[in-house]
Amino acid sequence: MTEEDSERNYRSGMPGFLGKIDTAISKAEAVILALGVLLMAINTVANVIGRFVFGSSLFFSEEVNRILIVMITFAGIGYAARHGRHIRMSAIYDALPLGGRRVLMVLIALFTSLVMFFLCYYSVVYILDLYGKGRVLPSLGVPVYLIYLWVPIGFAVTGTQYLLTAIKNVTSRDVYLSTVVVDGYKDTETEV
Repeated sequence: MTEEDSERNYRSGMPGFLGKIDTAISKAEAVILALGVLLMAINTVANVIGRFVFGSSLFFSEEVNRILIVMITFAGIGYAARHGRHIRMSAIYDALPLGGRRVLMVLIALFTSLVMFFLCYYSVVYILDLYGKGRVLPSLGVPVYLIYLWVPIGFAVTGTQYLLTAIKNVTSRDVYLSTVVVDGYKDTETEV
């Protein structure tokens, strides 16, 4: 099964209602990420064609790409957390026995979840400040605060994902990096 097949057929490692929430968020993230990357590619190619074929760029292209970058970035942090793909430094963690790694993973996931929810709160405060200032994008005329609505959504989804990871580690015998990714290293040989 390829990685695309596993994403398309994603099943949460959480039981019941939590699993349904996790699966629904996963499907929404996949659509947002795919659509965002596709729209960014179309926008960029159209701008290049406009510039070199017709001698005139699309006046709104840069602003559209900025909106899409924010959307993809903050939808992507939840995706990375769901698939256990964030960078981790694990020298001490790897030296611990299974029980110690599980406890440490629960603490790490809970702490990261708290940080994500903290950042979510402050991003909402920031968006409310932007809303009060009434700034708009010069080309599109879109209020700036609308662009940044993806930020608290991304932090909330990521915080939820880490919270689910902590719950998964408390209720499981194995150590999980996310609700579906069991901790471990692949035995792949790499030549340099």
